[in-house]
Amino acid sequence: MLIEIRWHGRGGQGVVTVSRLLAEAAALEGKHVQAFPEFGPERSGAPVTGYTRISDEPIEIHSAIYDPEIVVVIDPTLIKTVNIVEGIEKNGYVILNFPSLDKNIRKELNLTKKNKIFVVDGNKIAREILGQPIANTAMLGALIKAYPLIKFESLEKILIERFKGGIGERNVLVAKKAYEEVKEIE
Repeated sequence: MLIEIRWHGRGGQGVVTVSRLLAEAAALEGKHVQAFPEFGPERSGAPVTGYTRISDEPIEIHSAIYDPEIVVVIDPTLIKTVNIVEGIEKNGYVILNFPSLDKNIRKELNLTKKNKIFVVDGNKIAREILGQPIANTAMLGALIKAYPLIKFESLEKILIERFKGGIGERNVLVAKKAYEEVKEIE
């Protein structure tokens, strides 16, 4: 098994962090992992892409991810400016930080019925729990519900380790609420 995930967001939204958090949680479960970003000299707010690979075997690929099984979009405004689904597998998953179950999103993204699309309002969840709309851990919770790559307990452990004090516990709550609220668009 080799699963490739591509993350889309903007500088300052935690794309690099979340791609690493997923890899660290998978490593806790004995998986082989890679996590790395792609960005230029842009500043905060510019599009950023992150990558995570998870495998049962050692990973010998050392490149960007061009044909992901999963695409996670932290910033929904990128749908209008970046081809977020470029190269996605024909049965690939798209997990969107999106405020509604917009049935037109499949057509807008030019996806087939074979692609699975999941949405959760990660910004709202993060704002309620963290006081600011930083939805990266919400999208991680939504991802592992839509495509169970890791156990929630592994994610919880990594979040507590990474974010000390009450911030870790609050990020666990964000991930859990998104895990519970993510919905599939038919």
